[in-house]
Amino acid sequence: MVYSRLSRRLRDTGYTSFHDYLSWLETHDGPEWQEFVNALTTNLTAFFREQHHFEIFASHLRSKPSAGWKVWCNAASTGEEPYSIVITALEALGANASFKLTASDIDSRVLATAAQGVYRLDSVKGLSPERLQKFFLKGKGGNAGMVRAKPELRRAIDFMSVNLIRDDWPFKEPFDVVFCRNVMIYFDAPTQRRVLERIHRVLKPGGMLFVGHAENFSESKDLFTLRGKTVYERR
Repeated sequence: MVYSRLSRRLRDTGYTSFHDYLSWLETHDGPEWQEFVNALTTNLTAFFREQHHFEIFASHLRSKPSAGWKVWCNAASTGEEPYSIVITALEALGANASFKLTASDIDSRVLATAAQGVYRLDSVKGLSPERLQKFFLKGKGGNAGMVRAKPELRRAIDFMSVNLIRDDWPFKEPFDVVFCRNVMIYFDAPTQRRVLERIHRVLKPGGMLFVGHAENFSESKDLFTLRGKTVYERR
């Protein structure tokens, strides 16, 4: 996988060996670093993936319908997860709710796709006809076979680049909910712990953390308490 993905970067930059490419990369601080990161990221995602999370999230929102909600979705990929979160919030709280989502990723390419909010029809085939009609616009003419998230969805989201393993997160105010799903499975245990400590710092006491189906952080009971299937509460 690494060979296949980085071979493209060698062709684009004119290098004939991985050694020469990496040696050049390590001595230069330029845009190729982002291309290198983009080449190596994995971006598997879908609308309403792990449906039980959105049911729990909707119930949590309805418990405080008048609150000003601040939510962070990291590893946002091409946007299916952030838009699923906003759809859930609008359905649970109503169109005039005070709700803001920060969606981040380390891959600049997928973030640009997410900000556009344009998808092939087969990407949204799991959505009900009611949701499709309410939250998406169908493409016509040259855009036939595509849909675009309506402006009210896109306005609720701030897209930004955040590297989870760096301690330079740009957030000024704490979040009520954090979605960090299917990303820390790629980290070793010490890195997972450091990221969890940082999430703990940016999450309000009692805030909810949603993680991936293969992730278990029971060893960090001093930070989070398990409240459901892959759902934790900040201590």
